[in-house]
Amino acid sequence: MLLAVVLMAGCGFPGVYRIDIQQGNQITQEMVDQLKPGMTDKQVRFILGTPLIQDSFHPNRWDYVYRLDKPNEPLIKKSLTLFFEDRTLTHFVVDLPAVENRDIEEMGAQGRIGTPK
Repeated sequence: MLLAVVLMAGCGFPGVYRIDIQQGNQITQEMVDQLKPGMTDKQVRFILGTPLIQDSFHPNRWDYVYRLDKPNEPLIKKSLTLFFEDRTLTHFVVDLPAVENRDIEEMGAQGRIGTPK
């Protein structure tokens, strides 16, 4: 009986503490705002840090991914994909909740976001 109570305690019953699970690179809107086409890969790495995913088959693409799972709250997912040519940033695709309310078309017109070629 005691074993059943202990096992059930880990299933999300009130009073049981669950930790926040944070994975990946923290991506903020301020970081994204600093990115401009034409920046070198070193400048981008200075702003964002080392990418979480750097595919050896696609060395000109960097992926920054962030997930935050808090108990009893919706999962937060953010991603940022950057594309380079000759070690120079050409464009990037951003998926941040803060960007949803901004004028995406205006950002695209400025060359700050776009789709892969």
